[in-house]
Amino acid sequence: MYLHTSSRRHIQTGGRMARMERHATGVTGGPERGPLSPCVCSTLRMVSRAVTQLYDDILRPSGLRVTQFSILATIARRGEANLRHLERALAIDQTTLTRSVNRLERDRMIERVPNPDGRVKAMRLTGKGKRLLDVARPLWAQAQGRVLRELGPPAWADAQRRLARLLHVAVVKRRLHRDRRLQIQRPATASKRARRSHRNAGEA
Repeated sequence: MYLHTSSRRHIQTGGRMARMERHATGVTGGPERGPLSPCVCSTLRMVSRAVTQLYDDILRPSGLRVTQFSILATIARRGEANLRHLERALAIDQTTLTRSVNRLERDRMIERVPNPDGRVKAMRLTGKGKRLLDVARPLWAQAQGRVLRELGPPAWADAQRRLARLLHVAVVKRRLHRDRRLQIQRPATASKRARRSHRNAGEA
C-alpha cells in the first residue's frame, strides 16, 4: 500500500517541485528563462523549501514530516539526546526545535528520561516513536533515492563537501563569534556588579 501511494506521490511531487522552482526563481522555458538568484541565502532557502516539500509528501503515509523524522532518527542513533545534542546535530534554531520536540512529546513519540542533573533533560523514543520511525525509514529512502537519481551520486558528493564548508562558515564560526562576545561581556558585567556592590556597601 505504501509503495503504491508513494509512487503516485513521486509523480505528483516531481511536478510540484519543478513548479515551485520555476515560481521561486523565475526560471521558465523559452526566452523567459533566467538564472537563480545571486543571493546565497535566497537560493538555498528556495531549494530547501522545495526539497523539504518533496520529502514531506513522500513521508506523509507515515504521519511524519522530514523535520520530525530527522529528530527521531537522531535520538534513535544516540539512544538518548537533549536539546543541545539535537541543536548541534541538526543545526535547527532553538525555537523551531523546541516546538517540534514538544509536538513529538505531546504525540507520545518521545519521552523525557529521568536524569540526576535536573537542569538537563534527555529524551528517548517511545514504542510508538520507534514504530513510526520504522514505517518512515523506507519512505525516506524513496525520497533520498529520487533526489540522488536526479543529481547523480558524484554531484551530490561534491555538493556535500561544498555545503559542509558553508555550514561551517554559517554555524560554527557564528557560534565561536558568539562565545567570544559572551566571554568579553562577562568580565565587564562582573566588574559592574562589583562596583555596584562596593558603592552600596559604602552608602550603608
